[in-house]
Amino acid sequence: MKLVSWNVNGLRACVNKGFLDYFQEVNADVVCLQETKLQEGQILLELEGYEQYWNYALKKGYSGTAIFTKIKPLSVKYGVGEFETEDEGRIITMEFEDFYLVNVYTPNAKRDLTRLPYRLEWEDEMRTYLKQLDTVKPVLMCGDLNVAHAELDLKNAKSNRGNSGFTIEERGKMTSLLEEGFVDTFRYFHPDKEGAYTWWSYMSKVRERNIGWRIDYFIASQKLVPRLKSASIDSHILGSDHCPILLEIEDK
Repeated sequence: MKLVSWNVNGLRACVNKGFLDYFQEVNADVVCLQETKLQEGQILLELEGYEQYWNYALKKGYSGTAIFTKIKPLSVKYGVGEFETEDEGRIITMEFEDFYLVNVYTPNAKRDLTRLPYRLEWEDEMRTYLKQLDTVKPVLMCGDLNVAHAELDLKNAKSNRGNSGFTIEERGKMTSLLEEGFVDTFRYFHPDKEGAYTWWSYMSKVRERNIGWRIDYFIASQKLVPRLKSASIDSHILGSDHCPILLEIEDK
């Protein structure tokens, strides 16, 4: 089973930059998108063989998630509880026969860190939610989690220390999640790989020089580890300031 996660930073723009070519080429069983920036009816995609599920933000041109799947889910849930960000279309949970898939677009703490307190509440709520799901079935969470966990996960760790996405608090929340029985699948296969990034600033020559951050993840329950086959980053794929990430797991 092949899964793809990609923050497309505006799906309509990404479609104009080759999204459908990549979609057909990668031929994944499940594709999870973040930051679709769409309202219902603003785009019509003919994706033969896939069911489409969308979680739109109320605010136009903002946030939003989607899942395109060849495998019909047993159930689908949008948001978590009474979350403020329910209105931002940030979470889709899909139940399959032998695991849950949670597609997430984590709130950014903002450059001035004004949203950091809320972001930390979000992390606690998500950790509780994932642990609850994990008592029923193994969990696979993917998406733009808006944090570079370790210094290895960004080019300029020293100069970015304390900045949004690399604060001690945000990194600590990721550590807490992993300590609760979850695995960063890319680091499971590539524990010491440097220069493996999933996001680059639009500033001139930044992507060409690979001055990036790894902030997009597949996070798996420990129970799924025996089924993990590979985790990779399609850093050569353009169309967004993020690139797609891939995970392959064995069928049960």
